[in-house]
Amino acid sequence: MHISEVRELDNNELWRELQQQERALMNLRFQKTTRQLTNSNALRDTRRTIARIHTVIRERQIVQQLGLSEDAA
Repeated sequence: MHISEVRELDNNELWRELQQQERALMNLRFQKTTRQLTNSNALRDTRRTIARIHTVIRERQIVQQLGLSEDAA
């Protein structure tokens, strides 16, 4: 999932996607330890997608905080 696709999601969809990706990462780790993992790049891609989601969530939190602090001033 590219960053542009992540930015298109609303907050609820972001949290849902984050949970799905974390579950997928856990499953991939299990597959790796049992030597059933065929695509080793899937681990990296999933970790990067999780990082992208966390980045967008944090960006939105910062924008919200800045917006609130400007209104209060």
